[in-house]
Amino acid sequence: MSNNKKVALITGANRGIGYETAKQLGEKGVAVIVAARNIKSAEETAAKLAGQDIEAYGIQLDVTNADERKAAAAYIDQKFGKLDILVNNAGVGPKEDDLFVKKTVATTADEFEYIFNTNLFSVVYLTNDVLPLLKKSDAGRIVNLSSILGSLTLHADPESPIAPFKRLSYAASKTALNTFTVLLADELKGTNIKVNSAHPGWVQTELGSVEHAPMSVPDGAKTSVELALIGEDGPNGRFIHLGEELPW
Repeated sequence: MSNNKKVALITGANRGIGYETAKQLGEKGVAVIVAARNIKSAEETAAKLAGQDIEAYGIQLDVTNADERKAAAAYIDQKFGKLDILVNNAGVGPKEDDLFVKKTVATTADEFEYIFNTNLFSVVYLTNDVLPLLKKSDAGRIVNLSSILGSLTLHADPESPIAPFKRLSYAASKTALNTFTVLLADELKGTNIKVNSAHPGWVQTELGSVEHAPMSVPDGAKTSVELALIGEDGPNGRFIHLGEELPW
């Protein structure tokens, strides 16, 4: 592989938006590392992409597992010596009930811990593990998969389109993720790294609802791909959906 070729790590890349993000980046000439909790699934996904003339590598990465996060960073360092793009795509919703069932004070400790561990803590830890590799890139890009449900501005507006959707655990995890985006972007000012939050849209996935969501998976991946490939004059520390900035 040419050292000039961009290298991307996409978490939760064996299906849905993660897979489509890897596919679209690969079609644009990026070497993609597809990470999944199960190595068989990761390798099968990489082989599927390779069958479409995409340079792809599968690795096992449960983002909640510290040893696997460190192993992923070591693998990237040894094989590529750098990382150009990190797409923190892996995320979860509540195990019980539907994501769109309202629940605030009744939220259990187990639900909070399950969702925050994947949607926030693991993103922070993995980003920290691969940050030295991103600093070796000429144009490092970090894309955090957020959700419009993390917007406090829109939740506070009774007329907003997300007004009916009040699930504290999930919404709070994405609000906190947006905070991480803003603060990390500020911390990395003056470097070649840009950090942004992406709202993919209401997409036809298991989490988003295949039956009711209006957006296709390929369209849902577009924001992540665009932010992964932005130029020097692109946004930094922003919350974006299909090129439009969203309110925090």
